[in-house]
Amino acid sequence: VQLQASGGGLVQAGSSLRLSCAASGRTFSGYTTGWFRQAPGKEREFVATIRGSGSGGRTYYADSVKGRFTISRDNAKNTVYLQMNSLKPEDTAVYYCAAGAGLILSSVRSSDQYDYWGRGTLVTVSS
Repeated sequence: VQLQASGGGLVQAGSSLRLSCAASGRTFSGYTTGWFRQAPGKEREFVATIRGSGSGGRTYYADSVKGRFTISRDNAKNTVYLQMNSLKPEDTAVYYCAAGAGLILSSVRSSDQYDYWGRGTLVTVSS
């Protein structure tokens, strides 16, 4: 599975962006697919994830983005989206999408459980 993230950019605080993660190589509707981010000088952190179709497509969010970000998937397009609203300067980071198979529920927030990673897309939020 190859993942390609896109949609980043420079926006003002309070704005919205939608990131896309397009998969190729195989159908990944059954994969848990998530977004992680890494700000300068900080460790990579979990943002959101969506389970595969076999696990009901449930979604999980970091507390810092809950209520502002929405993750969704379009299996027909082999794409996962991250809609980001009410952006804050602290959301500034490189955002990465990742996919994994067979993740257990307790591990969906752990980056080391994901097998496939795309290149990041930079999101910069100015105050």
